[in-house]
Amino acid sequence: MLSVRQTANFHTNDRKCFAVFELFVDLNSIEMSKKLNILILTILLVFSSAESYAQEEDLNDIFEIGTVQSLIIQQEEKIIEELLLPGVDPNEPTNIKSASKSILSLLVGIAIDEGYIESVDQPIAPYFEDYFEANPDSAKESITIRNLLTMRSGLETTSFRNYGRWVLSSDWIEFTLDQPMIEEPGTEMIYSTGTSHLLSVILTRATGINTRQFANRYLFGPMDMEIGGWDRDPQGYYMGGNNMAVSPRDLIKIGSLMMNVGQYQGRQIVSREWVMDSIQIYTRSNYNPYNYGYMWWRRPVGNYQLFFAWGNGGQYILILPELDAVVSITSDLGRSSGSRRYQDRIFRYIEYTLIPYLEESAPHLAK
Repeated sequence: MLSVRQTANFHTNDRKCFAVFELFVDLNSIEMSKKLNILILTILLVFSSAESYAQEEDLNDIFEIGTVQSLIIQQEEKIIEELLLPGVDPNEPTNIKSASKSILSLLVGIAIDEGYIESVDQPIAPYFEDYFEANPDSAKESITIRNLLTMRSGLETTSFRNYGRWVLSSDWIEFTLDQPMIEEPGTEMIYSTGTSHLLSVILTRATGINTRQFANRYLFGPMDMEIGGWDRDPQGYYMGGNNMAVSPRDLIKIGSLMMNVGQYQGRQIVSREWVMDSIQIYTRSNYNPYNYGYMWWRRPVGNYQLFFAWGNGGQYILILPELDAVVSITSDLGRSSGSRRYQDRIFRYIEYTLIPYLEESAPHLAK
């Protein structure tokens, strides 16, 4: 069935065709070959317009998935599509949930670049001296920053079944470090927002300023980004890896920073080495067919490698380097059912709608 908009579009094309046929009939003084040329040219224009319209309709299929409310596509450094539900402002910060873990990873990289943190192989014990003085544990004290970045601390998760107890606890740091060791550090992936939160605490203690101030100074400020709300724990530390509000257009900026291996508008914000290390494969999700780097996800889609930040409910930064494309997707958490079934549909959309669109938009990049 045609929508009202489709029907109107086809009627417009019909009128164009009829106008051409009338012109063809009336201009008897023009040679037959010239009239044929006029007719062919106009028909080509009509069908080109219809094809472009069909592409836009296909892209709008994104709004049939979960509670998606925005889709922005940048290719070759230019915004080529910006699709929004009514009332959605692309400059208005929205909760990106765990996609903020990927931003936290950038902040850790900057802190290492600037000398605030020694390296990813530094153990976490010096940053939690009070805790380990009261609770000595050689296995936990040996956990490294790299282990936190790759979700391989070995600690029992504070997410999923334990998330409610963790965020309702009076001390998120203590609750996280109190969890039993269920794996050796650096082995199996155990996804946990408590693990990423430790990184925010480390950033604050290493730099002497809170994580938001550090982010404003070294990342958000230089990139002309202004974030919205950002939760804090009971001790005042900014939440590491959840409940940060970033606008759809600013998500594109973060994706562009990664695409340009740490540069933004000619300025090196984070080192090239950090970006390349961040997208290496260190482990793999136990729940999804995704590989994991330094808090950036990675998986093949069709003929291409996709790197992405992902937050619950359908918040994404998608990076397709081979197609020189960055895409942001945000979803309305207020209408979310909590189901994660949207994920498979998102990746089918990427493979069968988004990628063909990008290939057609820049055929010189297509495989």
